[in-house]
Amino acid sequence: MKKVLLSGLIILLLFTLSCNPKSPLGSKKNPIKMFFVPSMEANKVVTSGEAISAHLQQATGFYFKVAVPTSYAAVIEAMGTNEADIAWLATYAYILAHEKYGAVVRLSTVRNGLDKYRGQFIARANSKIKKIEDIEGKVIAFTDAASTSGFIYPSAILQSKNIKPKEYFFAGGHPQVVLSVYSSRADVGCTYWSPEDQNGVPQDARLKLIDTYPDVLEKVAIIGYTDWIPNDTVTMRKDFPQDKQDIIVKALLDYVITPEGKKVMKELYDIDGLNKATDEDYNIVRETLKTLGKDPTEFLK
Repeated sequence: MKKVLLSGLIILLLFTLSCNPKSPLGSKKNPIKMFFVPSMEANKVVTSGEAISAHLQQATGFYFKVAVPTSYAAVIEAMGTNEADIAWLATYAYILAHEKYGAVVRLSTVRNGLDKYRGQFIARANSKIKKIEDIEGKVIAFTDAASTSGFIYPSAILQSKNIKPKEYFFAGGHPQVVLSVYSSRADVGCTYWSPEDQNGVPQDARLKLIDTYPDVLEKVAIIGYTDWIPNDTVTMRKDFPQDKQDIIVKALLDYVITPEGKKVMKELYDIDGLNKATDEDYNIVRETLKTLGKDPTEFLK
């Protein structure tokens, strides 16, 4: 009788396990997947991402998995295939993820007290390229096809002015663009710009190379700027459970004001703070592209 009962319990257990749905999102077996764009060196982004993940696990009780794909487009696609639940997306990458997959912005970044930034055109200081019009016929290094400051805005400006470069390539990130110009691989580069700090030290993409190339600020000069752009985002996939979203958003807002959080966020993408955000905050980007006669979806073709 005991053997029959035991056998029945085993069969019932196997049946129950086979009918169980996927482990709850945020559990150890099904962690929340948090993706970051590769706008900086991937290993540094991973290190900062893991630190954020560790804090979020402690603060929320959820488990997280961090990834840094090789391109902005890969992160966008991950939002549409449920490979990513949360993505730290650049401005234009967010717009594409929203239009294609209904992704929802929840937070925007703050840098130097600003919730917006702009792109810059850079060239070697000893070159004859002193203004945007001098880019005609030159070689340009962009960051990524979905980078707002590193491709979308500057390329739209060049097209609106009918300035045609000799050729262009995607370097893969903002520091890589600066290095391309510094090493003469490219005549011109397009990266993000931020204002100088209180001591007058530039905070734009060139600063990322200063430890390795101490003369980068002297050798690489800014020759022009784009229009202002809303800062990058913390974005959730369309059907990410609202209750979990709210818990994570609160945990991030609490974290970014702690000494550890300030340090980690600064090392990640030079983030000083986070603000709550909505999709309407990014309509200015859509309107700017329309003014330039550009369809947002054209840029990734």
